[in-house]
Amino acid sequence: MALIKSISGIRGTIGGKPGEGLSPLDVVKFTAAYATFIAKNSKNKKIKIVVGRDARISGEMVNNLVLGTLQGMGADVIDIGLSTTPTVEIAVPDEKADGGIILTASHNPKQWNALKLLNEKGEFISEKDGAEVLEIAEKEQYAFADVNSLGVITKDDTYFTKHIDKILALSLVDIEAIKKADFKVVIDCVNSTGGIVLPQLLKALGVNQIVELYCEPTGEFPHNPEPLPENLRDISKLVKKEGADLGIVVDPDVDRLALVCEDGEMFGEEYTLVAVAEYVLNKRSPSEKASGKKGNTVSNLSSTRALRDVTENHAGKYSASAVGEVNVVNMMKETGAVIGGEGNGGVILPELHYGRDALVGIALFLSHLAKYGKSCSMLRSSYPDYHISKNKIELTPEINVDSILENIQLKYKKQPINTIDGVKIEFDKEWVHLRKSNTEPIIRIYSESESETTADNLAKKIMADIRELIKVQQIAV
Repeated sequence: MALIKSISGIRGTIGGKPGEGLSPLDVVKFTAAYATFIAKNSKNKKIKIVVGRDARISGEMVNNLVLGTLQGMGADVIDIGLSTTPTVEIAVPDEKADGGIILTASHNPKQWNALKLLNEKGEFISEKDGAEVLEIAEKEQYAFADVNSLGVITKDDTYFTKHIDKILALSLVDIEAIKKADFKVVIDCVNSTGGIVLPQLLKALGVNQIVELYCEPTGEFPHNPEPLPENLRDISKLVKKEGADLGIVVDPDVDRLALVCEDGEMFGEEYTLVAVAEYVLNKRSPSEKASGKKGNTVSNLSSTRALRDVTENHAGKYSASAVGEVNVVNMMKETGAVIGGEGNGGVILPELHYGRDALVGIALFLSHLAKYGKSCSMLRSSYPDYHISKNKIELTPEINVDSILENIQLKYKKQPINTIDGVKIEFDKEWVHLRKSNTEPIIRIYSESESETTADNLAKKIMADIRELIKVQQIAV
């Protein structure tokens, strides 16, 4: 059993004793705390909350608990049912709601579920607000409404259509070019809500040859739902067998997008954002360019340098944020970025909304591929080829992780260093990023280079430095 209480939401395995897993009592407790926080900060006498969920097995149970709790707290609820994270994010401002809850554990296995919490803009609540929700829950500072003040639940199953319509209305989305390309596409939706909405979106974009793989929204994930290469062997084989132009993979809540080339090779989740960003930067209007407004981009510190290269090639400014969607969004707003996201296949297009959205990512990528006029693998080969090595060092609890990071920073003080989220050290076009875990004694080490071997060796060098510093600490003790 596991229950992880963080600023961005409540995540846990279903079952177990209260406080040890995501039990019904925990669902009620944290939903009530969130409703209390929203009511406290809303100008409305009666708050309104949008709720949607992915297709995982526990979804219906958790949904019923959340709806009943919100109603019991006196909140009106718009229940949009089986949905996606970006669809709920769009629905919140559309409904002029005070907030939203998405019931999804994203890429986690089927035994997990979570409450992801949104503000009135349909964006994830801030670190400060998340801490307040946790405090309210911890101190049980909530009270339920009397019988005359209960909320009203309204069901609305129209938001997939509304979401798709908003994407089709974007000037960046070239439906005619996509139709003309006559793509054949294989989709893997890991038996969640992507299996409902992806075929709808693709048909609306003019894609008529769609081969569906794992598109029944049963919540029985046929493979690890995280869209990493080692989990995508089935679609890789099917793309080649069907002679398809492209494979499209989403996670259970459809905020991450991975792509498979026509030869069955992975496009690379790091490069989903790179390709979409290049398309967006290319399509900026002459008036935008003439005005001197830069085509700025943002990704997090652990994402590929390729986005920076592409951005600077278009005379824009690239900025790196701390890891986490909230941090990416904040920096996008600060820098006026026209596109941003994360290297896990997360695409954020401010023109639509400030949230990772695989659906808009698909529409923009297909527009790009159609106009490119060549194969998906050729498009991938047109980008700088970087390799990221991901490693970690497990530490004993008595190790002072902050001291380790400070000493690494001191050792490499002559290099460009960013400390907004751990320690990131740049070596020309190579970099290494060290982050400590908030939940366990671990330092995660990400490194990138144009050579896979060099990226691995860079990580090994830093890991050796860390081990030496650990020895010094232990001797001192």
